[in-house]
Amino acid sequence: MPTFQFEAMDHTGKEVRDSIDAATQEEAQQLIRQKGFFVTKISEKAKKASKKTAQAKKGGRRKKKAFTIGKITGKQLCLFTRQLSTLQDAGLPILRSLKILEGQCKPGVLKNALQDIIEDIESGSTLSEAMAKHPKAFDRLYCNMVKAGEAGGALEAILQRLADFKEKAQSLKRRIQSAMVYPIVVIGVATLIVAFILYWIVPKFQAIFDDFNLPLPLMTQYLIKASKFIIKRWWVCLITPIIFVIIIKLLYRLKTGAYILDKIFLMIPVMGDIAEKSTVARTMRTLATLVQSGVPILESLNIVRDTAGNAVFERAFTRIYESIREGETIAQPLREARIVDDIVVNMIDVGEETGELDTMLHKIASNYDEEVEALVESLVSLLEPIMIVVLGGIIGFIVIALFLPLIQLISKLSG
Repeated sequence: MPTFQFEAMDHTGKEVRDSIDAATQEEAQQLIRQKGFFVTKISEKAKKASKKTAQAKKGGRRKKKAFTIGKITGKQLCLFTRQLSTLQDAGLPILRSLKILEGQCKPGVLKNALQDIIEDIESGSTLSEAMAKHPKAFDRLYCNMVKAGEAGGALEAILQRLADFKEKAQSLKRRIQSAMVYPIVVIGVATLIVAFILYWIVPKFQAIFDDFNLPLPLMTQYLIKASKFIIKRWWVCLITPIIFVIIIKLLYRLKTGAYILDKIFLMIPVMGDIAEKSTVARTMRTLATLVQSGVPILESLNIVRDTAGNAVFERAFTRIYESIREGETIAQPLREARIVDDIVVNMIDVGEETGELDTMLHKIASNYDEEVEALVESLVSLLEPIMIVVLGGIIGFIVIALFLPLIQLISKLSG
C-alpha cells in the first residue's frame, strides 16, 4: 500500500508533519481529516527516497539563503507589516502567514530573516522571540509591540496599529525627503557649473589679460586666484566635505558631542524647527502606540529614547524615565526639558489625569505632522528666492569680474 507524506494544521493552527498509508490520495486525505487535521500539502512517498534526500529537502531552506548586506528599507517593512496584519485579520495561523509572505519576498535581508523566524517558530519559539534575533530587520519597538500583542492575545490588532504607525512615519519622512530634492539638485548643478567656469573658462580669459598686460581690478584678481586654487588644489575641494562628514560622525559617537551638535542644529531657523517638530511627532506617536498596545510605560520610554534620533530628546526622555521610576508624572520633566510647547505638556497632563494618555499623544503627533508639512512647504518657498539671489550674485560676480578688464581693453584699443 502506498505511503503518503503530508503537512497539515491542527485546530490550534500548529503545523503537523507525518505520513499515512492509504490506497489513494483521496483516501489518505479523508483519513487525515478524520484525525481533526486540515491538509495543506500531501504527496506520495517515493519508495527509493533515501535518508540523505529527505534531509536535503528539509534543509533546503537554509541553502537558498542569499548573501545580503545592510538593513531592510522602511518601505519594505511597512509593506510586510500591512500584509501580515491583513493575513492575521483574515484568521490565518501565524506560521502559515509568514510562509506566504516569505514565499513572496525577493532575496534579501527580510527573506533571510523570515526563513529563520519560521524555523524558530516551528522549534517552539514565539514570534517576538524569533524576531528579536534579527535587529537589522525588526527593531526593539517592533519586537516589544509584537510581544505585547502575544501576551494580550490581540496580535492582529497590534499588527494593525504597528502597520498604521510605520506607514505614517514613512509618509512624513517621504514628504520631507521629496521637498529637499529640488533645492539639492539645483545647488548641485550650480556648483558644477561654477566649478566648470573656474576650471576652464577663467584661465582662457586670464591668458588674454596676460597677453595685453592689463591692470586687473580686485574682483578679477580674486576670481583668478580662486581659479588657480581650483586647478592646483582641486583635490582639497573633494576631500574637505569628506573630512567634514567624518568629523561630524566621530563627534556623534561622543554623547557630549552629539548633544552639542543636535542642540546647534535645532537652533537653525526653519530647518531646526522642522527637525524639532518631526522628532516630537515621531516620538509622541511611538509612545502612544506602545502605551496603547500595553507595553509597560518604563519600557516604552526606553524604546522612545533609543529611537528618538536626537541627543537633546534622548536626554529629555532619560529625565522623564527617572521621573516615572520615582513615581512622578511625565508632564513635569517634559515641561522642564523645554523641548515641546506648553500646550503639548498640558495635553499630556490631561491625558495622565483622565487615563487617555495614548489618545492625547496621538492627537499631539497628528498636530505636529501638520505643522511639519506646513514648515516644509514654507522652507521650499523660502529656498527658491534665496537660491536665485545667491546663484545670481555668484554668476553676476563672475561676469563682471571677467568683462571689466575687457571693457578697459576695448577702451584702450579704441582710444
